[in-house]
Amino acid sequence: MADLNDPTPPAPVKRTSPLRPLPNLIFASRWLQLPLYLGLIVAQAVYVVHFLVELLHLVEAAFGNQNALQALINSIGYKTTAPITTLNETVIMLVVLALIDVVMISNLLIMVIVGGYETFVSRMNLEGHRDQPEWLSHVNASVLKVKLAMSIIGISSIHLLKTFINADNYTEKVLIAQTVIHVAFLFSAMAIAYTDKLMSTTGGHGKKNGGH
Repeated sequence: MADLNDPTPPAPVKRTSPLRPLPNLIFASRWLQLPLYLGLIVAQAVYVVHFLVELLHLVEAAFGNQNALQALINSIGYKTTAPITTLNETVIMLVVLALIDVVMISNLLIMVIVGGYETFVSRMNLEGHRDQPEWLSHVNASVLKVKLAMSIIGISSIHLLKTFINADNYTEKVLIAQTVIHVAFLFSAMAIAYTDKLMSTTGGHGKKNGGH
């Protein structure tokens, strides 16, 4: 009879036979996603360069560099009838929102790269690492889907705020369309979260009933 006070966990169950060739090939096909995640890392590097360039232009424009100021105005799509010779509050706000947008998209990329690789390709064995993301310890396909939806809503909110601040340069049709799209993202995220909650509840009941 096993000692109930023995703290030693039971040994994990080991496979008694290797996978057959076809299942092994199908399972190994998950590594085809590796170039996709590496490509996202390259895309994130491009975002980092873009962020640094915009930040440099903002600092230079603050010290009176007209070329940097014009580059910022062209980048944010700001148009006005009055000539702009110095940074104003609207331009600064639009540039900062654009930088925040880059950061949020970068966060989304990290979530997809790390969470997707951990979920669909291979374990990263980060348990106990001091820099392990808190959300990665309980990530799965459903959790990742909800987090991605919430991140997309955040990015959409930044875009919508930028549009409203610079509303004079957009038509009423564009303003309404962006608002409707943002609301659609919001309802989609709510539907995904509610569906995930229902599936979790159903799975919990199934395990409870199966234990009787």
